[in-house]
Amino acid sequence: MDTRHSGFNTKLVHAGIPHDEHGSVVTPIYQTSTFAFRNAQEGADRFAGRAEGYIYTRIGNPTVTALEQNVAQLENGFGATAMASGMGAVSTVYLALLSSGDHVVSTDSVYGPSRGLMEKHLSRFGVTSTYLDTTDIENLRRAMRPNTRMVYVESPSNPAMAVTDIAAAAEIAHAHGAVLVVDNTFASPHLQKPLDLGADLVLHSITKFINGHADVVGGIVIAKTEALHKQVRSMMINLGTNMDPHQAYLVSRGLKTLALRVERAEQNAAPLAQWLEGHPAVAWVRYIGLPSHPQHELAKRQMTGFGSMIAFELKGGLEAGRILMDNVKLAGLAVSLGGVETLISHPASMTHAGMAREDRLAAGITDGLVRLSVGIEDAEDIQADLDQALAKAGGR
Repeated sequence: MDTRHSGFNTKLVHAGIPHDEHGSVVTPIYQTSTFAFRNAQEGADRFAGRAEGYIYTRIGNPTVTALEQNVAQLENGFGATAMASGMGAVSTVYLALLSSGDHVVSTDSVYGPSRGLMEKHLSRFGVTSTYLDTTDIENLRRAMRPNTRMVYVESPSNPAMAVTDIAAAAEIAHAHGAVLVVDNTFASPHLQKPLDLGADLVLHSITKFINGHADVVGGIVIAKTEALHKQVRSMMINLGTNMDPHQAYLVSRGLKTLALRVERAEQNAAPLAQWLEGHPAVAWVRYIGLPSHPQHELAKRQMTGFGSMIAFELKGGLEAGRILMDNVKLAGLAVSLGGVETLISHPASMTHAGMAREDRLAAGITDGLVRLSVGIEDAEDIQADLDQALAKAGGR
């Protein structure tokens, strides 16, 4: 079925599914490491690129291909490359596009390991980086250098919920001969399509919203052009960061309900954020659907919804946050996000613990910041759980 001009939900269900000789309505799991050739010439032709077909699962696999084609259509990209983890996707993009002497400009509140990989490891090979508040587009403009080869933004960012003007960032990057890479994990392709706004590459930790069931770790990179797609795919093959076919099957199964899950979670998150904003124990709330969010108007222009991620600070600081998280009953105290279950975490001691404290504070990741990934449970139950925990944290 040709779904290129179909609606988003139709693509979720049907895009990429291969024709199966037995009539399977879901993509089969091709749980094989290698593929046999009918004869020596066919093998030679596949290795030489003269004939299509599969050789070895590290290079390609039908189950993985189906997922890649689906997500590429959802993001309006040329092609996608699925990988074993979100950080596998980040690492592959860095190594595919950067060389010694290159410079990268990135969002200061980007996911901790994405920044740590750059500052602690790629720096050893001569890649330099600048991290700044990319919500102020003039900061980005001033940071560009003659050797800047990549602008890497996360929007909305993890966990500060900062929103960057993607179209403006693309214009600046391209004017300096750099590529724009957007981590779209927090939004998912249901709420935001960075390639349509001018980005060159989009990546996701598909562990999060795309899979949505907290049972798979994975990543994916979607390229706008064939040339970039080939660069990323070649690096993935050489690094061995490929996705396993059973992973791909589970993600494809979860992906079919992406829109339903994201919309339901947002329906829960919006009133919850408003309630938190008025709670006596809460100092401030960052939810991009609230008019109080600094980039609320920008988010309305470049996104089709506000999602289900909330960051907030308790007036009692770090100790109040610890009491809150120790007393929730419905919400799980865990890292990760974007699943059907509500999760709560403390970024300063968990996901961003590897950042220097001064860098963390400069990025808006305070000691008492709490990150809440709102799930699809009944909204009243989520609020009641937080209410009783906030009471113990000094909220009344």
